[in-house]
Amino acid sequence: MDYFELRILRQQHAAWRLLLADHAPLIAGFFQRAFIRANRRSIAQAELASLLDDELFRIRAVEGAQAYPRAAKDYLDDWARGEAAFLRKYFPKGKDEAEFDLTPAAEQAVEWLRSLEQKQFVGTESRLQTVFQLLRELVQLTELDRTARIAELQRQKAALEVQIAHLENGAPLTFDATQVKERFFQIEDNARRLLADFRQVEENFRRLDRQVREKIAVSEDGKGALLDSVFGDQDAIADSDQGKSFRAFWAYLMSPARQGEMSAFVERIYALPPVQDLIPSDFLRDLRFQLLAAGEKVQRTGSLLVEQLKRYLDERVWMENKRIMQLIAAIERQAVAVKDAAPAERVFAWISDVKPAVELPMARSLFRPAVAVQLADADVDEGAAAFDAAALYQQHYVDTQRLQANLRQALQRRAQISLAQLCEEFPLEQGLSELVAYLNLASQSPRASIDADAPQSIVWQQTNGQWRRAQVPLVVFTR
Repeated sequence: MDYFELRILRQQHAAWRLLLADHAPLIAGFFQRAFIRANRRSIAQAELASLLDDELFRIRAVEGAQAYPRAAKDYLDDWARGEAAFLRKYFPKGKDEAEFDLTPAAEQAVEWLRSLEQKQFVGTESRLQTVFQLLRELVQLTELDRTARIAELQRQKAALEVQIAHLENGAPLTFDATQVKERFFQIEDNARRLLADFRQVEENFRRLDRQVREKIAVSEDGKGALLDSVFGDQDAIADSDQGKSFRAFWAYLMSPARQGEMSAFVERIYALPPVQDLIPSDFLRDLRFQLLAAGEKVQRTGSLLVEQLKRYLDERVWMENKRIMQLIAAIERQAVAVKDAAPAERVFAWISDVKPAVELPMARSLFRPAVAVQLADADVDEGAAAFDAAALYQQHYVDTQRLQANLRQALQRRAQISLAQLCEEFPLEQGLSELVAYLNLASQSPRASIDADAPQSIVWQQTNGQWRRAQVPLVVFTR
């Protein structure tokens, strides 16, 4: 990095902007308590504003009422505004209340500030051991000479046999208290960094989803070309180093055997006397559940891409069907225009084939000689249907748009209305079919509630004058 790169980074990177902010102590301390320490991936707006109100009240009690005079909601909106924001504000699917999530850059700034705290001691021996172990593992797994790998394995085998012999002779083979504390702090530090990395992985998947949405919005290509490009981008992300690493991590974490082994190791570590002297938190005990929650959120973010593709296909199919109906309507108008004055030429309109005429040799059936049909002299009796076929020609269509218009008109004068009241105000014109359509609208609307334990009666009159009654669950529509 040089001067110019650092100057641009200072202007654009959200982590640097957070450290330079006038309210940096408030922002970093609040983010640490609300998100990182509690391992909350997302928090609803009302709950987060309440937490910030408590934090501001505690600060004002010490520094006076003039400290941070604005409302908590205003601070949250400022921290979530702009491209280089500290918080990400979004509306989850199916919810009307906004939620906030910490951006990866803001978490990097908070973790860097946390690293400035005075530590009990800096573990150097355990880190050096880790470096040597990783170097040894990388060299062994990339060694192509079979003889060299066998020699290394023989050396490790001899070292294990020496340790077994020492144990059989009663020699202690264990870490001292300092080594235990050092490795415990290193495990905690690596676990916290692992949780922090999940926000960056989720941000990368969310960036892919945003790029796909932008490509769909501005693309004029056909479905085939666009889907080929989108799936190519998705495969590139899945086959990248980060994608492969995340899939391997998720498979490793979802293994029941690995989860049980991890829990057993953690409990044994917490039972060690040097660790108990540290009075540790339950962070490592809850690590497995925190990793599952973070990984699930990453998986859910990735599934948004599939949902976006499905919505795109549905919209394109609807547009194509609409175009087909427009062409059919144009043909019908042309036919009506020439019905009284037919053109003199025999062929005056045509359409192209809807599919290519391809005849493959292997698709042809084998020759079969014709079989002579034997006809017998017999009287043919006219049959009689065992049912009334008139019902096949009396089908009707329920207009759901008309039902929704009735519902909107009824809710203009009241805050809520039950299905029975709605049917009294707008009597059923198509009987049971229209009642079923109302129930279908209620099941799909987030502003309708259905109580199966409280039935209600719906009465209507058929076209022949006969009255009908149906018992349905209590349905209440709200504005």
